[in-house]
Amino acid sequence: MSAWRFFPSASPKAERGGLQGGTGEDTIRRLWAVCFFGTRIRGAYGDNMTKKHFLPLAFALLLALSAAAVGGEGKATLFLYTWSDYFDPDVLDRFEEEFDCHVAIDYFDSNEAMYAKLKAGAAGHDVVTPSSYMSAVMHQQGMLRVLDHSLLPNLRHIDDSFVDLAEDKEMVYSVPYTRSVSGVGYNRAQLGELEPTWDVFSRADLSKRMTMLNDMRETIGAALQFLGYSLNTRNSAELEEAGRVLRGWKKNLAKFEVDEAKIGLGSGEFLVIHGYNGDIALIMEENEDIDFFVPAEGASTTYDDFAILSDAKNVDLAYAFINFFLDPDNAADNMEGIRYYMPNREGVEKVSEELRENPAFNTGSMEKCEVIRDLGEDNAKYVRIWDQVKAADD
Repeated sequence: MSAWRFFPSASPKAERGGLQGGTGEDTIRRLWAVCFFGTRIRGAYGDNMTKKHFLPLAFALLLALSAAAVGGEGKATLFLYTWSDYFDPDVLDRFEEEFDCHVAIDYFDSNEAMYAKLKAGAAGHDVVTPSSYMSAVMHQQGMLRVLDHSLLPNLRHIDDSFVDLAEDKEMVYSVPYTRSVSGVGYNRAQLGELEPTWDVFSRADLSKRMTMLNDMRETIGAALQFLGYSLNTRNSAELEEAGRVLRGWKKNLAKFEVDEAKIGLGSGEFLVIHGYNGDIALIMEENEDIDFFVPAEGASTTYDDFAILSDAKNVDLAYAFINFFLDPDNAADNMEGIRYYMPNREGVEKVSEELRENPAFNTGSMEKCEVIRDLGEDNAKYVRIWDQVKAADD
């Protein structure tokens, strides 16, 4: 694959990076151009040109330079903003070949980080893959396009039972892409078979060998479910109790982390991590010592969506991209690569028996799993608890 990475995923499996197109020499020339123009502009601004101003400007310059280089080749570029390891590289290659285009990828590691970046004015992205609750927030704020279903004929392959659980049941502004379940990945060879409970994070004997997700709703939700509460509670007393549990767990954690935790579990640096089932499934494929469980107290199940940003420049290509990944053959190949379940009826039937039997892909009963919902003004209660947890001493 001829691609170059500017926004690197921390995962070793990610081969496709940010603004693609051109050779390595082209990339170096573009980066030098950014530095040159940024320096000249910073000089014009003087001391008033802060890092806050310079980095977005540098990013915008690099986007423009890359787009110009790609345009010189006569190929359109789709700019995708997504999680790491979330699209199979070979399937992406097929899309590029079929539509004679490039796909450039920028990565985020939490819904909140993605939302904050876009609200701060980051432009140039076309397709984004937020979780369902965040899609609803973005739609309410006019950040997403209303979808034209006539341009998405492969919507007919989506499993209606999944749509019923989504925020956007009519697929007005989003289309279900994957289902993920949060749970616990661990090194079975060193720890034996663990009891499936969130209370594993209270084990002082595993201090600094465990991580939890750097995600406010996921991690507070884990503590809430451990206590027997809904992860969508609006009850301040329940949230305070969950905060106390989390502060206790934090003493045993190496960090709150996403991508580095995945790598660390596979390498043996970490023995227990709070993570997403698809990520753990990929690690299990490479390391037979790793196992996964969904805690008996319950877990979050998240539906991530395809959505087109309201300021997207390549709208037709964005529709083509979404429709391409809804095709059952492409969906099946994509699931084989990323190890996340896609709500595509025919596509699921086409995946290998090996994948269907992987406990981190086929997570079994979803009876105690809850979908994270947008809580409107009550989200502020979670922000306050999360800030307290982050500020607490280990």
